[in-house]
Amino acid sequence: MPADSPARATARETIALLTGAAGFTEHRPPSHPLPPDGPLGWAGYDAARERAGTRTGEEESVVYGTGVVGDRACVLLAFEFGFLGGSLGRLTGDRLAAAYELALTRRLPLLALVATGGSRMQEGMVALTQLQRVAAASTRLRAAGLPQIAVVRDPTTGGGWATVGAGADVVLALPGAQVGFAGSRVRPADADPHAYSAEGQFAAGQVDAVVPPGELALTVTHWLRALGPHTVADMPRPDPHAVTGAPRADAPGALPAAPLPRARSAARLPETGREAVAAARDPRRPRAEAYLADYFGVRLPLHGDRCGGADPGLLCGFGLRADGLPVAYVAQCGTPTRPAGYRAAARTIRLADRLGVPVLTLVDTPGAANDAEAERAGAGAAIADAFAAVAEARVPVTTLVIGEGGSGGALALAAPDNTHVTADSYFSVIAPELAAAILKRQPSETGATADQLRLRPQDLLELGFARSIVS
Repeated sequence: MPADSPARATARETIALLTGAAGFTEHRPPSHPLPPDGPLGWAGYDAARERAGTRTGEEESVVYGTGVVGDRACVLLAFEFGFLGGSLGRLTGDRLAAAYELALTRRLPLLALVATGGSRMQEGMVALTQLQRVAAASTRLRAAGLPQIAVVRDPTTGGGWATVGAGADVVLALPGAQVGFAGSRVRPADADPHAYSAEGQFAAGQVDAVVPPGELALTVTHWLRALGPHTVADMPRPDPHAVTGAPRADAPGALPAAPLPRARSAARLPETGREAVAAARDPRRPRAEAYLADYFGVRLPLHGDRCGGADPGLLCGFGLRADGLPVAYVAQCGTPTRPAGYRAAARTIRLADRLGVPVLTLVDTPGAANDAEAERAGAGAAIADAFAAVAEARVPVTTLVIGEGGSGGALALAAPDNTHVTADSYFSVIAPELAAAILKRQPSETGATADQLRLRPQDLLELGFARSIVS
């Protein structure tokens, strides 16, 4: 990548790209000088540090402090790759730990602008253990309900990627950046370079978005608004005349639930179970994309399951409504949901719960993917984890069934006490065709079986599964 590429900008240039005229106030930790040539007495180490300082104007490979991005205050830390490859040594660890502590003390989100080659060889195990310091500091920030956003630049490899970068709640990447645990000099000679790129990591579900430099400041601003930290006073109250889901009994009482989307179809209630199934399967029926486009002014996708997979049939992320209310969303798109989708859903719900953001789920699937690949990818465990994420959530979870509610693969994303349905939806313990086959009935009896299953919207309301039929 060219040295003048935005992904190769200096630490201070990258900070300025985000803070602009709002400026940046640098902080420095207390000074704890290293012994001559560092903890290992590595000959020439002091001279190398002096040359790096002269070349970059920096004292260490990390700069940190407070700043404002858009209209949101945050703690920024930025790696200076020109200083010994942005590597982590003991003094780097001091700065990283101080940055996390600053965010914790001031209750501000942490924004990490990462460009590093990993741990510093000249400090040996002392350098490597700085990763444990970072992990501990990140854990404390997470426990305090404060968000962490990483922007990975070129290159982001080694322990810096495996802690500050990949350990963030949201991972954004600059186009063309080298991103991966293995740096270019230590990976196999025949390795596919795409796998170690920002774009390759996005395809593998490890990066949430690849963002051009010109869009980075606005994207980060939106994320800071969506993730908080939020107080009750920050949270707009929903329209009291709108139909809304009620908070869960164990949720913070003052936190508003996500308002329900309005139904995007004027479908009448079906008279029979067969009609209900046909309406839900109608290809002309509005899908999740249309509902989300109506519901949010700004959408911020979370991409992938962080285990090497992504399900294009499940949309996850955070959004900002026109009234300013941040809402996390998980939306099925009418396809069988794959294990990566359930894992991404659980990740989204747990992040929203930790940050105090209400959740909206849109249910629309014929069921969980049931092919051999899905089984090998851990379908059962992934579905179980999605069930658990919904059950554990302390924030209000609101569900709208907008199409097919196919058995446990759909139920895993439904709020047990706050599920609503549209007139062109159904929910069933099993698809009527499969029920007829199990009961050894003729295909002509599928309609009667659908009626017996009582899967129509009005049946779901009468059975107590649905709280309302949304019009």
